[in-house]
This record gives sequence, structure tokens and C-alpha cells, in this order.
Amino acid sequence: MDRYQWTVLFAAWLGWGFDVFDGLLFNYVSSNCIPTLLGLPIGSKEAGAATLQYTGIGTSLLLVGWAVGGIIFGKVCDRIGRTRTLMLTMAMYAFGTALCAVAPNITFLFVCRAIASLGIGGEWAAGASMVAEVVPEKRRVEAGAILYTSAPMGLFLATYATYWIQGVAFVGRPEVAWRYVFLCGLIPAAVAFVVRMFVKEPERWQKSTAAAAPAISELFTPRWRATTLSGLAMALVALVSWWSCNAFISTIAGGLARVDAAALKLQGTDVTAHVQVWGKFATNLFNIGGLIGTLLTIPLAKRMGRKKMYAIYFLLSGLSLLGTFGLDLAPHDLLYGYFFIGLTVFGVFGSFTYYLPELFPTRLRATGSGFCYNAGRIIAAVGPFLVGHVATLGADSLPTAMRALFWIGAVPLAGLLLLPWAIETKGRVLED
Repeated sequence: MDRYQWTVLFAAWLGWGFDVFDGLLFNYVSSNCIPTLLGLPIGSKEAGAATLQYTGIGTSLLLVGWAVGGIIFGKVCDRIGRTRTLMLTMAMYAFGTALCAVAPNITFLFVCRAIASLGIGGEWAAGASMVAEVVPEKRRVEAGAILYTSAPMGLFLATYATYWIQGVAFVGRPEVAWRYVFLCGLIPAAVAFVVRMFVKEPERWQKSTAAAAPAISELFTPRWRATTLSGLAMALVALVSWWSCNAFISTIAGGLARVDAAALKLQGTDVTAHVQVWGKFATNLFNIGGLIGTLLTIPLAKRMGRKKMYAIYFLLSGLSLLGTFGLDLAPHDLLYGYFFIGLTVFGVFGSFTYYLPELFPTRLRATGSGFCYNAGRIIAAVGPFLVGHVATLGADSLPTAMRALFWIGAVPLAGLLLLPWAIETKGRVLED
């Protein structure tokens, strides 16, 4: 790859990394943000139940907005270009996230999250299509997987930004700290304008602009129906599993930390610091596992093919979820399970940045990839909502939430049944 191809990959890498960074900030501050906006004492039993419920609702709303934005901007991307769409969506999710910092109530917060989610959903298709069309054919898998490594890096950044703001700079002031965390969402806006200065539209897309404008309905014509359903099915299984797990990492880690803090007889700010440390530990394990799992898709996809790769990831995803939330483990030992969940549930997403663009021709690539990757989020939105709702029904929300996540392990195992209909793209040349 030459210097410009690396520049394009880096630009898309930044776009997706900050996309994930902005998208997940809410989950990291929800235990302080939601009680503050609802007027509940932070750390109380009522606040814990409300946090689980509203985190589920907020995450589900994010996924619906993400899906809508991904479908709309996927089509826009095929019409106005990859670079323009990338810049537009990054600016949109940056300002939407930053506005959350001044939210006076939960409704305003969710409206701002909805604005951000439209941009978050639209960025992926632009970045993935741009990289697939610019890099050499023989490096498409590696470039796609490297592009997705920005997701765990974005989560690392979100984890440490949250930790340093809530756990260090504003420790003892949790009702204020979360607002400064949301302000960090402005960073991608500056990056978006820098990207526009160095990246031009791919030649493949410029040559295809003379063709008829893409329509979403075309994805379900006899020519593309099987292809669309293949991409949608693989993404749907992964999305339901990932979002059901990730939405509650901070909540579950915090609940386990409070159990441990009670056993150690900690009080006041010591409990807050304990919760922040355990939350950082759990998310770091999840992210490290996701980073390794993302890179492992490269040798598996190139040597075994895409279908066998998905079979391995779906099987191990199910086992990691069932083991983590089904075994009788000590509170801190349970957190180590998040490494294996990250390795599998998170790691499989390293494949979609090259698998979905491989399925469609240039004029339909962003539309098709954006639809497959994002339409499933509407169904995936049910996962966080149900986990959060079920958790509020039990007398003790923590074990109830863990039981709900245990049953989420059945989702990737059920995904194995869809593999006979998945389309293999190993060795396929990108279609113009």
C-alpha cells in the first residue's frame, strides 16, 4: 500500500473510532447521569433499577437511530460520495453528543442522542466503502480488519476519558462529572475537517456516478435478495449479542464492585473509586479481547473462508456468554469473562468491514453495506431493552440482569443455523 492508501485507511479509522467513542459514552456515565436527571440519589437501590431500565431504553433508541442513519446515509453516500458523507456524519454525531452535556432532563438527553445516532450510523458505510475501494485487492481483508481495530481503541478512549473525568478530576462530584464526559464528544468535529483536506473521492465511485442512483428496494430484487439477506443475517446475530452485552458492562461491573465494597466495608468516595476501577477493568478486558479477536479474523477469513470463520466466532460467542454468566464465580473473577466475550462477541465485527463491501458492486456498495450492517440494529434494539427491563423485575437487579445476559448466549448459537444460507466471498474480486 502506498502513502495515500494508508492516509485513507487512517482517516476512516479515525472516523469509526470516534464514532464508537461518542456512541458508548452514555453507557459509561449512565449510573451517574440517569439518577441526576431523574432526581434520585446516586448509588441508591432506586437509582440502580432506574439506571438499568433507562440504559436499556437509551441504548435501544440509539440503535434505532443508528439503523435509520445507516440506511439513509448509506444511500446518500452512493450519491454524493464517500468523503463528503464521512465528514458530514462525523460532524453530526460530534455535536449531538456534545449537546448531551447541557441536558436538563432525560427527554432532552435522548433527543440529543437520537441526533448523534443518525451520524453514528451513517459513518460506517462511508468509511468501509472508501477503504474497500481504495486499497489493493490482496490487502482488502487486512485493511478492513485494521479499520475495525479503531472500535476497541475508541472504547479504550471512552473508558479512560470517563475514568479520569469521573474518577479523578471530578471525584466526589458524580452529578456534574458526566456532563464533562459528554463534552469530549466534540473532538471528532475537528478531525472531520482535517479528513476533508487530505482525502479525495475514490476513483471507483467517481466512475460509477454515471450509473442509475441506487434504491434500497433494489436490494430485494431477485438479483440481490440472497446477497442482502446473507449480509443482514450475519450482522444481525453479531449485533444482538454485542449490544446486549456491552450496554451493561459498566452497570454490572459497578454492581459487582458495590457487592465487593460492602464486603470490604468501604464507604463514601472509596465506594465510588472502587466502582470506577472495576468498571475500567471490565471494559479494558472487553476491549483487549475485541482487539485481538478483530485481528484474528484476518487469518481465519483468508485461510478458512468467511462462512467457517463465522461458525467459529458464533460458537465461541455463545460459550463465552453462557460460561461468564452461568458459572458460580467470585465477583472479581467474573470480570475476566469479559475478555472472552470481547474476543468472540466483539472480535467478529472485524469481518464486516470487508465482508459486506465484498457483497455489492460499487454503485450499490454503501447502500447495501449500510443496510445490512444497520437494519439489524432495529431488531438488536430489543436486546438491551429486554435485558434492562427484565433486570428491573427482580428483587435484586444485578443477578437478574446477569441471568438475562446468560440467555443472550443462545443468540449466536442460533446463528449457526443461518450459516448454510450465507454467501462465501473468499477469493472474490471487488465488483465494479
